[in-house]
Amino acid sequence: MRVVGVRMLTRSRSRSRGPGDPRTPRGGEEEAAPLRTSEAAAEGRKSRCPVKAQRLTVAYEEDTEGGTGESTRSPEVPGWQPQDWQQQLANIRTMRSGKDAPVDQLGAEHCYDLDAPPKVQRLQVLLSLMLSSQTKDQVTAGAMQRLRARGLTVDSILQTDDHTLGTLIYPVGFWRTKVKYIKQTCAILQQRYGGDIPGSVAELVALPGVGPKMAHLAMALAWGTVSGIAVDTHVHRIANRLRWTKKVTKSPEETRIALEEWLPRALWGEINGLLVGFGQQTCLPVRPRCQGCLNRTLCPAAVGP
Repeated sequence: MRVVGVRMLTRSRSRSRGPGDPRTPRGGEEEAAPLRTSEAAAEGRKSRCPVKAQRLTVAYEEDTEGGTGESTRSPEVPGWQPQDWQQQLANIRTMRSGKDAPVDQLGAEHCYDLDAPPKVQRLQVLLSLMLSSQTKDQVTAGAMQRLRARGLTVDSILQTDDHTLGTLIYPVGFWRTKVKYIKQTCAILQQRYGGDIPGSVAELVALPGVGPKMAHLAMALAWGTVSGIAVDTHVHRIANRLRWTKKVTKSPEETRIALEEWLPRALWGEINGLLVGFGQQTCLPVRPRCQGCLNRTLCPAAVGP
């Protein structure tokens, strides 16, 4: 195990107050109807203030094998690297320096209750990640605001009937399926973890509705541990456009494995938020804004005027 300094939007349990700090003060089926951005942004501002980024010293988990989403590679070993990747990354950092994408204001790290006990904060981080799948950040933030208004704990979820829970989280994508997964997950958390969330990727991905991307983000945001690269559709799309994988990958999980083979581990905690915001503002799924991109001469997939 090695210790690496990483830039993260979270707080370590030993140095500052966040979901993992015991010193934190107490206090695919349905069409998703869009939530107005202004309403969701307003709800996000009411829920909490953005967490300031700080430099953390993070101890990575031991590498294990077995398809649990844990890293089994040693990216520090010299080998294949994409052409111009360092300049491409520097350009993306410049374009993202304003931190004004939806993920920067309404992402999972901005959806938990600062006045709740630490384990409740960790639960809220996990639930926001579950709701965010195939859902815009504005819609997720609105759903979390409504849930938190009723007191968002394991017990409150288990005491809420499915119809009411569905009404509260609608219009997140696949909301009916998520009602089922949230109920099942909360029952497991109550029975096996005392209402807290698991502290490893292997245990997290065993929960209903929790995939590798959510698990790695939960480890970073809730526990302050960088366990792997969190790859969603934005990271998957951009990594392939920039040719950051040796060959074209067909799924986010394939992309995660390919990136972890070469990307320095010190960058793993940064890459998700950086590329998600870039994908929301510039490298769009359809009609990417290549003419305004600093990588237009470096990107193999750049589209001309």
